Amino acid sequence: MTVIDDFFQQQALTGEDIAKARLYQEKHGGRVELILNRMGALSSEKLIEFYHQVFGTAPVTKQSLQAILVNDKLKEQIWAEYNAQLLFELAQKNILLCKQHDDAPITLISSPQLDFCEIEAVVEKTGLTSYQLLVATDEQFKQLSEVLLPPVEDSGTVNLSILEEDRLRELASEAPTVNLLNNLIIKALRRRASDMHIEPIRGVARVRYRIDGVLHDVETIPQNMVLPIVTRLKLLSKMDIAEKRRPQDGKIEMKIDAKSVDIRVSALPVGDGESIVMRFLLKESLSYDIKNLGIETDVEQSLLADIQATSGVILLTGPTGSGKTTSLYSFLSLRNEEDVKIITIEDPVEYQLSGINQVQVQTDIGYTFASALRSVVRQDPDIIMVGEIRDHETAAIALQSALTGHLVFSTLHTNDAPSAYTRLLDLGVEPFLLSAAVKVVVAQRLVRRLCPVCAQPNPSLLQQVQVLDKHHILSQHYEHANCKVAAGCEHCNHTGYSGRVAIIQYLKCDNELTSLLGHADFLDAAATLNRQRGLRSLLEDGLLKVLKGETTLDEVLRVAG
Repeated sequence: MTVIDDFFQQQALTGEDIAKARLYQEKHGGRVELILNRMGALSSEKLIEFYHQVFGTAPVTKQSLQAILVNDKLKEQIWAEYNAQLLFELAQKNILLCKQHDDAPITLISSPQLDFCEIEAVVEKTGLTSYQLLVATDEQFKQLSEVLLPPVEDSGTVNLSILEEDRLRELASEAPTVNLLNNLIIKALRRRASDMHIEPIRGVARVRYRIDGVLHDVETIPQNMVLPIVTRLKLLSKMDIAEKRRPQDGKIEMKIDAKSVDIRVSALPVGDGESIVMRFLLKESLSYDIKNLGIETDVEQSLLADIQATSGVILLTGPTGSGKTTSLYSFLSLRNEEDVKIITIEDPVEYQLSGINQVQVQTDIGYTFASALRSVVRQDPDIIMVGEIRDHETAAIALQSALTGHLVFSTLHTNDAPSAYTRLLDLGVEPFLLSAAVKVVVAQRLVRRLCPVCAQPNPSLLQQVQVLDKHHILSQHYEHANCKVAAGCEHCNHTGYSGRVAIIQYLKCDNELTSLLGHADFLDAAATLNRQRGLRSLLEDGLLKVLKGETTLDEVLRVAG
């Protein structure tokens, strides 16, 4: 057994991963440890340990890292001895120059993607007779890049020649770029990420996944791979690769693990380059069933009756990412029958719903929510969904449509259900129109659901819930409380959570409620009326889910506290 095979065995790498890496090596060349790293089978930290055991290279320690970071005098000596262009060229090849002591030789610091040929080329180019080689983790290399590279002035202009553009296209099509991007996307989907963020930080790029609404750091893209990755994403999403000063949007359609995936790509110029956000839309995994939302039984029964109405406005409120669109689609799916015509107006249309007419807003040509709504009403629909009420015109037309025999669903950005009234009044909607048209307002948030495999009971939380339940609206549930806390296991990627569940504030808009309109303390009066009816606030609905062991108290307080 070779030293390399012995190391792989120590790391408990699967035979399948090693076989894949060897096969790729036979076809395309390259070093097997780097291929395993790009596959995600060998972490950057283990890669550095591999170099130490197999090649005898030294890692960057915490002590050496700190010494390099704080020594401005030695850093300036390097800047004086080597021109900035050379230092930046070397950084593009994942190599940094520094000195650790006055009488010490030059230190070459490599990222985990160590290239011995490049090291030899650097030694020859700089004329070094002696040097020390250290290998840094991606995070250490990022920190060192931020202080060891000389400051440069950014003119903010971008002019790519035809040759430069062709070179970018070549880099974006090379096997390392394709494999790295594919592996990042595959890992994101397997971890159930809804978004992937690629954010530039002084040359390198941080990769974060949003899982169950929370961002997690997962990887750092080395400096020499950032531009090829960004360029590949732009090419795949039909963006202009030469445009780096203006935001761009695009779309990619691909198949991952035999599943069709739509990826919405957004590129935003920032100080250190371009920030890329990819939103994953998995078509096959969609299930718009109100039962899957996790709405409490009493509220669900009321909503099921409300959405069977023939006219009126049903509003969902909450911030971006609170699950409003999913809830609306679930309501529409219940009414999606042969004898019902449903038209939606969205910006953008994210998911295609069979049997429903979906209209895309195009503000760049003046086709807004308001103008689309005027056209939709003339199509004789039974149900209309307006993606968002943003202005007085859209609000007025939506409410008037409800008064002429249409059931209208829409969303607003407000903190709670009663605030929907004040928001519509701020938009200039007449109070009599609100009283006549709006039937129900539902405020919604999403909290992470506890992992069913590793969640641990914690009865002591009941006392904290009782303190927060100031109006004792949950007292009937105390006896059967099953409070739990997050633990973390392989099943949930050690987060303690798996999936999300909705917490809801339901507000019935009847004559008793609308009679309170115009009062200075309308919001408090509406909340009191809702409580008298036995209905919960967002916080109280979340606390009920804590009592049932579905989520944690920390999670509810983070979202609705």
